[in-house]
Amino acid sequence: MDLIPTPWAVEGPVRCSVLLDQDTTLWAAPDTGGTEHWLRSTVGAALGLPLRAGPEDARNSVRLYLDGTLEPEAYRLSVITDWGVEIRGGDPAGVFWGAQTLRQLLGPDAFRRAPVRHGAVHGIAHQVVEDAPRFPWRGLMLDVARHFMPKEGVLRYLDLMAAHKLNVLHIHLTDDQGWRVEILRYPKLTETGSWRARTKFGHRASPLWEEKPHGGFYTQDDIREIVAYAAARHITVVPEIDVPGHSQAAIAAYPELGNTDVIDTTALSVLDTWGISPNVLAPTDNTLRFYEGVFEELLELFPSEFIHVGGDECPKDQWERSPTAQARIRELGLAGEDELQSWFIGHFDQWLTARGRRLIGWDEILEGGLAKDAAVSSWRGYGGGIAAARAGHDVVMCPEQHVYLDHRQAAGEDEPVPIGFVRTLEDVYRFEPVPRELDEEQARHVLGTQANVWTEVMEDHARVDYQTFPRLAAFAEVAWSRLPAPEGRDFAGFEQRMAAHYRRLDALGVAYRPPTGPRPWQRRPGVLGRPIDGPPPHR
Repeated sequence: MDLIPTPWAVEGPVRCSVLLDQDTTLWAAPDTGGTEHWLRSTVGAALGLPLRAGPEDARNSVRLYLDGTLEPEAYRLSVITDWGVEIRGGDPAGVFWGAQTLRQLLGPDAFRRAPVRHGAVHGIAHQVVEDAPRFPWRGLMLDVARHFMPKEGVLRYLDLMAAHKLNVLHIHLTDDQGWRVEILRYPKLTETGSWRARTKFGHRASPLWEEKPHGGFYTQDDIREIVAYAAARHITVVPEIDVPGHSQAAIAAYPELGNTDVIDTTALSVLDTWGISPNVLAPTDNTLRFYEGVFEELLELFPSEFIHVGGDECPKDQWERSPTAQARIRELGLAGEDELQSWFIGHFDQWLTARGRRLIGWDEILEGGLAKDAAVSSWRGYGGGIAAARAGHDVVMCPEQHVYLDHRQAAGEDEPVPIGFVRTLEDVYRFEPVPRELDEEQARHVLGTQANVWTEVMEDHARVDYQTFPRLAAFAEVAWSRLPAPEGRDFAGFEQRMAAHYRRLDALGVAYRPPTGPRPWQRRPGVLGRPIDGPPPHR
């Protein structure tokens, strides 16, 4: 079996097989129509199979069922000799994940957009595959703020996520280097904040610049399209709007949001280099009302339970020097600037909770206390996740030392713009999301895990592909499959299955890093990254 992620139970396969051909029909039970459409429009189109609608009892057919005996997202795929293929799911998502497994069993041609072998008959060995996910949150974070990814690229990544049974897209929409979502009541956020005059090429130490404007944003209809496209693939889109740090693009658009009593915020522009800007939001009522307006429009666009507010890497220098900020600290009876940040985040936690949503933020939001319903993205190692789970908060584990896919994949000099730690395919495969320090009750707060792709040094989709794949395939198996402890995992077996999976990625047009190292056109000679013995990278 060369399935990725690996299923937890397989009976077979045996030599006899089912043949899918021009006469194969497709039958779908109520509430499985989304997968019916996907099979016909994606797999059928790739293989040149019409998959016409047929009766439930037809031979040579594919049949889709809901099965209440299965847990949510679980499926049972049965390939029955002389009968056809049956997919049963515990819910519509389970049926869809079963269809993704069927696609893998049909071979790499099923991952193309049009048939390359007209009239071919496609055989699948007699077998039964039973599977269910380990975690309900199996995420990918795409940073579209540092380098904008056009809408078509986001839709493409939703398809790639679905092919790997990932179900949460965390989309990082704002940062110092750009604001990427249209807010109708604040048009300058995109008129001014969505583009920068030039861009640093390479790490912060690089002397190179791309001397042309960079920018882009998603209209509200673009967002609706992305959310609907994701939902059809049983993927939830979680938006991130960064507060109170990582906000220079917003301040450049609306200078009154900044600490005007400390600096001339009217002189600011969207940041054109990488790193952490000292220009953070002012802790004023005006700022709170402004962002409430932002979130009001965001809630209309994103139906997700969770809304990400960032909350990380907020320098306090301007607040220390700001009479306005210091007056706010005295007014609220706070101990200092750290508690002021906690108050800022707490305001939006209460605001979102009142509207039936839940706040999630990077693990800095733990500092100074956090409301019970808020969740934490643990990025600075395991520590934040352990503290959050022990305090009763839900956690998404995404420690930079393990699942930051912008980090270099090897120590060789050929790696393009090498950043951060070396994290190989095997390193990602041996990542364990649940810390051993948690007891059984605390471990239930681990909603799942997420791989993060920060795009400072990824100027186009080919660079994103290179950094993300094949490591995302290893991560997907960690997030979905019920694997043994990291030291007991069969990486050699995974590599053997990857030999088949590379052919699927080829068919999908993914510009992954080959196992032998970067191809000549994937290198970036002379473009500086972070020294291999340097300090841990910032988020």
